[in-house]
Amino acid sequence: MNITNKTVLITGGGSGIGFEIAKLLSEKNNQVIITGRSEERLQKAAAQLKNVSIIAADITDEASVEKLVAQINKDYGKLDILINNAGNAFLNNLGVETNTYQKAKDEFDTNFFAVLRLTDKLLPVLKAQDEAAIVNVSSILAYVPAGDISTYSASKAALHSYTQSLRFALQKTTAVKVFELMPPLVNTDFSKDIGGENGIHPNVVAQDLINAFENDEYEVRVGNTAYVYQLSLTSPAEAFDMMNKRAEATA
Repeated sequence: MNITNKTVLITGGGSGIGFEIAKLLSEKNNQVIITGRSEERLQKAAAQLKNVSIIAADITDEASVEKLVAQINKDYGKLDILINNAGNAFLNNLGVETNTYQKAKDEFDTNFFAVLRLTDKLLPVLKAQDEAAIVNVSSILAYVPAGDISTYSASKAALHSYTQSLRFALQKTTAVKVFELMPPLVNTDFSKDIGGENGIHPNVVAQDLINAFENDEYEVRVGNTAYVYQLSLTSPAEAFDMMNKRAEATA
C-alpha cells in the first residue's frame, strides 16, 4: 500500500504509540490529524511534528464523534487512513475486585464500541478513495489474557474478532484494507501501571506498522506477539501460564 500523500486520522495520537505513528507518517508527506480528549496534549504533540493538525474529541461521546466526522469532511474533504489507537485500561483482579462491571464498561466503551462507531461513521469517505485503510490497534492480549488486566484483555479479544470480520466484509467489494496492529507490552504512560517500563519502545510498534503498510501485511504481530500467537495455537495452557507469570512479575 502506498503511504505517501494520504490524509490520516489517528485517535489517541497525542502520546505513546499514536504519537510515534503520527511522526513516521508525517515524515512521509502525509497530512496527519491527531485526536484525543486533551487539546493541550495534542498541541504539544503537534508542535513536535510536521504536517500534523489536531481535533480535540472524545471518541466515547456520540456528539463529539459527530463533530469530529463533520470537521474532517468539511476541512479535509477526504480520509485515506483511519487508525483506531485510543485505549483505556485498568488493573482488575477478578478475585477481589468489586467494581468489575464499571471498569469493563469504560474499557469496552473506548477499546471496542468507540471503534465500531467511528469506523461506521467514516467508512463512506474511506470507501470513496481509490485506496484506503483501517488500522485497529489491539494487543498481544487478544490471543492470551492477563489476569491482572482481565477485562482489558477481553476488550482486545473482542476488537480482534471484529477486525477479522471487518476485513472479510470489505476485502472483496471495496478498496479499504483492514490492518490489525498487535503490540506486546509497550513503554508508554498508558502502560506504566502494569509494568510498562519493561516494555518495548513505541517507535518499534510504529515502524512495524509502516512496514506492514508497505508489504500489505494485515496482521501485524509486534515483538514477542508472534511467538505468543504460535504458542497459543500449539499449547494454550503454556501460553496462558507464560502471560500470567509476566503479570505476577509486574504486580
